[in-house]
Amino acid sequence: MKLIFSFLLFIVCLLRPSISLAFDTSDPSVSLLQNRISNNFSRKYCKAVQNGFSKDEAMKSAIIKTENIISFSYNPQKKWIEKGDLANQIALQVVNNCGPSFGLIGKDGVNYFKSYFLEIYEKTTPDKNFSR
Repeated sequence: MKLIFSFLLFIVCLLRPSISLAFDTSDPSVSLLQNRISNNFSRKYCKAVQNGFSKDEAMKSAIIKTENIISFSYNPQKKWIEKGDLANQIALQVVNNCGPSFGLIGKDGVNYFKSYFLEIYEKTTPDKNFSR
C-alpha cells in the first residue's frame, strides 16, 4: 500500500506545477504590472496610427518606447510576466481602444494583432524581452 501511495504521489508531483511557481505568476501585482504595460503600449500604438504612421511604423515605435520604459523599471515582478500572456493583453487593449478604426474587431482581430505583435516584436528587439 505504501508503495502504491508513494508512486501516486511521485506521479502527481511530476505532472503538477509547483505551488510556489504558480503563486508568483498569479500574484496580483504581476497582473497590475502587465495591465500597465499593455495600456501604455496600446496608447502609444493607437496614437501613432491616429497620427498617420503606418501600422508597421506604429508597432515598432510603440514596442521600442514601451521596451525602454520597462528596461529601466526596477519592479521585480516583471520577471514573472509571460510574453504570450502580455501579447494577448496588448492585443485586447489595442482592439478595444482603436482596432475598429482599422478593421480589427472581436476575437479574430485580437488573434491577428497578437500574432502580428509577436512577429514584429521578435524582429524589432530580438535580444530583449518585455518581461526580463
